[in-house]
Amino acid sequence: MSTTTVTKASSGPVGAGPVRPVRSDADTRIGLRANLRHIGALARRNALQIKQDPESMFDAVFMPIIFILLFVYVFGGAISGKGNNDVYVNYVTPGLMAMMGMNIAMGVGVGINDDFKKGVMDRFRTMPIARSSVLIAKIVVELGRMMIATAILLGMGFLLGLSIHTSVLHLLAAIGLSAVFGASLMWIFILLGLSLKSAQAVQGMAMLVLMPLQFGSSIFAPTTTMPGWLETFTDYNPLSNLADAARNLINGGPVAHSVWMTLGWALAITVVTAPLAVSKFRKKT
Repeated sequence: MSTTTVTKASSGPVGAGPVRPVRSDADTRIGLRANLRHIGALARRNALQIKQDPESMFDAVFMPIIFILLFVYVFGGAISGKGNNDVYVNYVTPGLMAMMGMNIAMGVGVGINDDFKKGVMDRFRTMPIARSSVLIAKIVVELGRMMIATAILLGMGFLLGLSIHTSVLHLLAAIGLSAVFGASLMWIFILLGLSLKSAQAVQGMAMLVLMPLQFGSSIFAPTTTMPGWLETFTDYNPLSNLADAARNLINGGPVAHSVWMTLGWALAITVVTAPLAVSKFRKKT
């Protein structure tokens, strides 16, 4: 708890002048440079934890391999026709880039909840650091895991026949767009991790959110064969916008609408959930 000292006025007899509070250093606002330094230190700590526990990388390493093999060889023939798996690879791989962000984001909420159970977050809250830096450092490290998962996904895609019909810059733009949207989703799951009582509850709630968004989208199949009400839902589904944007950036096609919709969703989600998450982090008991 910060302390406040009281000093007398600079002129006048003792007891005659007004007094004014002088804020201690602990009360002063943390500057941008200090905040960035705290984020870097906390991100390094989280990265070292992964190094000490390499099993925590299993989902980022194996999930993209399993998903692309599963969907290409189970659904590829049915959607693109037998012997045309390479066509489906070019369709589904950009969509799976969008899916990676959601699955990695779910792990952030579970990890935050587990850290509170262990008392790690209580120790951070006693330190003279910005509360947001603890959460942002988590997001920075999870974005690193997401980039690793995306690189493995693309590597598998190239092995299975993925081809870039635009340019490397367009591919990097698709990866960057997925990272921006993935970061915004992490704030949702951080808020869930801070609000729910157990990691199991976070996982259960996350699946309720993930399943309709993932399968009610254009990630795995074109939406034109869906019922009218479901096709309408997919039009407003942010994952559909992200999948379509990444797909057109890689394969060629109009991207402006999908890109702006994805960025709009990412901004709206972050503006709403990030302040709520930071506030919940401060007040959580």
